[in-house]
Amino acid sequence: MATQGATEKSGKVVIRNIGLLLSGDIDLPVLDADTIVVNDGLIVAVGKAKDCNLEHAQTMIDAQQTCVAPGLIDSHVHPVFGDWTPRQNQSGWIDSTMHGGVTSMISAGEVHLPGRPKDIVGLKALAITAQRAFDNFRPGGVKVLAGAPIIEKGMVEQDFKDLADAGVSLLGEVGLGSVKAGYEAAEMVRWARKYGIQSTIHTGGPSIPGSGLIDKDVVLEADADVIGHINGGHTALSEAHVCELCEKSSRAIEIVHNGNEKVAIAAAQAALQLKCPHRIILGTDGPAGSGVQPLGMLRMVALLSSLGGIPAEIVFCFATGNTARLRNLNCGLIEVGRAADFVFLDKAQHTAGRDILDSIQRGDIPGVGMVMIDGIVRCGRSRNTPPATAIPVVLGVA
Repeated sequence: MATQGATEKSGKVVIRNIGLLLSGDIDLPVLDADTIVVNDGLIVAVGKAKDCNLEHAQTMIDAQQTCVAPGLIDSHVHPVFGDWTPRQNQSGWIDSTMHGGVTSMISAGEVHLPGRPKDIVGLKALAITAQRAFDNFRPGGVKVLAGAPIIEKGMVEQDFKDLADAGVSLLGEVGLGSVKAGYEAAEMVRWARKYGIQSTIHTGGPSIPGSGLIDKDVVLEADADVIGHINGGHTALSEAHVCELCEKSSRAIEIVHNGNEKVAIAAAQAALQLKCPHRIILGTDGPAGSGVQPLGMLRMVALLSSLGGIPAEIVFCFATGNTARLRNLNCGLIEVGRAADFVFLDKAQHTAGRDILDSIQRGDIPGVGMVMIDGIVRCGRSRNTPPATAIPVVLGVA
């Protein structure tokens, strides 16, 4: 199934009887619609059932009045090869995360590879290999955007052109290699941007041997596209410095599970006060020393909603549409032309919440009833979340 993910076609899929449709669009987080029509992995219609063409569907799904949201996008992961992480010697972590509603992941560097090459030829080769491997292999159907080299001293502009020409579109966390000074990083970030490569910078104290403190001044001077784990991975800068980064930089504000939870809330609230909630994106920063978190993205949604006082439907946008737009992905939003990557959710059984949004705002994570990637069902009731009160039903496949 995993290797078929890149080529298998869904045909026409109709999803009807949706109780709550979250759009992923922070300007309109809830859609007045109960039906989605998909053809060969792309959304072709969103609206009321009476206004959509439901005929000749290969697959018909009754959502049973549950919630449908864009598949979650983990903006910060550290894959290596296949569905195995040497960091925790754990297999199947990506497939397990799919059961937590994640349909796309973005590498912040393949840093956990034993013996990771740090010479320029080797680091470029590793990035190209990782990009190619995950382009061909989708564990559980999850789209893993990998091949994110860790920049090292001695790299020149031609190296970034070579990487871009080979299909590499990401830089690993600036600061995990030998380049730690702001002026050095800034030059390489400019070279990367010139050739269409998006950059992320480590923020906060060291996470693994070889990394180091990256303070607010380095982050501002480097001017990477994404302020990686602004709440630390694991150790955060002071709340004052984090809020200063939100104010003085215009770049993406990435909040992660494996960071300081108090600072995570402060960063999100600072962005809201600055009227730039579209800059907030979410990730897990796993696998890491704290392990793998299959439900990390859902836990971040519940954290920011319940303790941060942010409506759950808005926080879902941080985990979907915001990331899609800032990272130029054709998913993360429920709109015509986007990839049909969905997570079907409902309130967990026996939650105190009245409905799914209320339960999340009380701090409970929802239950996943189904995950669909490119219009293809990848799992039914999640093996990892608490059981959803109701789950969708596949009525038939032609």
